[in-house]
Amino acid sequence: MSEESDSVKPWGGRFSEATDAFVERFTASVQFDQRLYRHDIQGSIAHASMLAKTGVLSTEEKRAIIGGLTDILRDIEADNFTWSVGLEDVHMNIEAELTKRIGITGKKLHTGRSRNDQVATDIRLYLREEIGLIAGELTRLQKGLVAQADRYAGTIMPGFTHLQTAQPVTFGHHLLAWHEMLERDYGRLMDCRERMNQCPLGAAALAGTTYPIEREFCAGQLGFAHATRNSLDSVSDRDFAIEFCAFAATLLTHLSRASEELILWSSAQFNFIDLPDRFCTGSSIMPQKKNPDVPELVRGKTGRVNGHLVGLLTLMKSQPLAYNKDNQEDKEPLFDAVDTVKDCLRAFADMVPAIKANATEMYSAAKRGFSTATDLADYLVRKNVAFRDSHEIVGKAVAHGIATHKDLAEMTLEELQTFSPQISADVFDILTLEGSVNARNHVGGTAPEQVKLAAKQAKDRLEQRA
Repeated sequence: MSEESDSVKPWGGRFSEATDAFVERFTASVQFDQRLYRHDIQGSIAHASMLAKTGVLSTEEKRAIIGGLTDILRDIEADNFTWSVGLEDVHMNIEAELTKRIGITGKKLHTGRSRNDQVATDIRLYLREEIGLIAGELTRLQKGLVAQADRYAGTIMPGFTHLQTAQPVTFGHHLLAWHEMLERDYGRLMDCRERMNQCPLGAAALAGTTYPIEREFCAGQLGFAHATRNSLDSVSDRDFAIEFCAFAATLLTHLSRASEELILWSSAQFNFIDLPDRFCTGSSIMPQKKNPDVPELVRGKTGRVNGHLVGLLTLMKSQPLAYNKDNQEDKEPLFDAVDTVKDCLRAFADMVPAIKANATEMYSAAKRGFSTATDLADYLVRKNVAFRDSHEIVGKAVAHGIATHKDLAEMTLEELQTFSPQISADVFDILTLEGSVNARNHVGGTAPEQVKLAAKQAKDRLEQRA
């Protein structure tokens, strides 16, 4: 990128001396907002078409402008375009080049608009496009989870609370819990897209314009649902970027929780799963190591995205209407949040379908920790024992099991009857891990039959997404 200053400023008529070289670099945004070039040109073509439609530009002027912008787009994408810090931003770089190529007609493009409504439009176009890509990756990840849930619908593992063995569940049921979190995240993403899908063009600097413009025409050309309703609000708020970062922070929080479990489960102490080698790295000194770097990085990047959300909230919190230079600081956190979300989703969507469950180890772990204790308590309640009394009875049975190193299912009927005479031989139907999970055969339950059904329903919903 060129660091040369350009002496022609769009606002130069008011000033009697050149911008300080440091200030020029300090206030420029072209170093990072040049990624908006396609959206800037797209918005400019729609604006020029509208100006021609209303008679502000002639048909010949419109053709020259659109032809020049199309050529510039081609050159940028061929890496044959020089960006100038002296021209401050992506907007003025493109407009200056357009004027250089087609002459004074290029200067007419900015009629009836400001860089304020221009950048607000560009960011919305950019974010709307990125939301589509993110939605695709999120859906791909969910499909992978649902397929794995169906595959492991009957694979029993311990369910945890406080990271202590609680009750047996199935691995498929656990994976569907992750899917449900992501399903809500998808809804948040779509809500964000719907609210931001309004066109700010025509708001101009803050009050609108005196030129005969047709804002709904521009909105339609650019695929927006409609034009924004208030010119002051159109150029001054960035709540749509904040809302996206709120979605991103929530999504990364969910991926971080999943990452934590993958990290634990792939350790020698758990040995519940095997992560593919291509998603892990080794140690420079310990040859036996297989480190779950991808989940660890996703877990770490959550803090990065959370920081972007806080940064944007702080950016907006004290700004008076309308536009302020502060808003130049909206792009870098937004861009990085978008990039980070896409990378994390891609990593997970590639990795999840290749995860292999160690069913034997999971089953063995579920047998430790008295995971069917609640089933025994529920059994006694069905035998007309008050729940508080059954809770105490089972607690004593567990204490006996700890002392004798026996799981509840390993105790004899005589041993169990020392704690309650209401216990009979049918108790062993519910003390097995299979009996425990199969008993929870209701909507949202961990019974394999329900997991299979829930996975099919989730798959059907995912297939219906546009």
